[in-house]
Amino acid sequence: MAFRLFVIMPHFLLLFFFVCCIIKIKKRGDEMNERLKQLRKELNLTQQEFADKLGTARNNIAGYETGKRNPSDAAISLICTKYNVNENWLRTGEGDMFVKLSYSDEIAQFVGQLMTEEDDSFKKRLVSGLAALDETGWKVLEDFLDSIQMKKD
Repeated sequence: MAFRLFVIMPHFLLLFFFVCCIIKIKKRGDEMNERLKQLRKELNLTQQEFADKLGTARNNIAGYETGKRNPSDAAISLICTKYNVNENWLRTGEGDMFVKLSYSDEIAQFVGQLMTEEDDSFKKRLVSGLAALDETGWKVLEDFLDSIQMKKD
C-alpha cells in the first residue's frame, strides 16, 4: 500500500501543479478582460465606439471583455497607443491606467487627433486661426487669457 502511494503521489502532485498553473493563467486573463472593460468605461465609450476607433469589430471587444477571446499582442499594443494606456497596467494591473505624457507629447497627440477631423471642424479652424497670428496677435491673445485667469483667482 505504501509503495502504491509512493508511485501515485508524484503523478498527483504533477497534475495538481498543472491545474494550479492553468487556473492562475486563466485568472490573469480574466483580470485583463476586466481591465479592458474598465478602460472602455473610463473613456466613456460604448463597445462599438471603442471598436471603431481601433478599427475592429464590436464582437471582438465583447469577446475580450467577457473572456471568450484574448487580445493579441498587436491588439494590446494598439489599445495602449491609441488611448495612451500603460501596457503594464493593462496586462498585470500594476501601475496607473494611463501613461503620463510630457507637455510636448500631449500637443503632438492633440495635433495627430486633429488631423483626422473634418476640415471645417471647430478645432481645425481654431488651430488654423492661431497659426495665422503674428506676434501682435499672440500678445493680444496672451493678455486676454491672463485677464481671464486673474478673474478666476
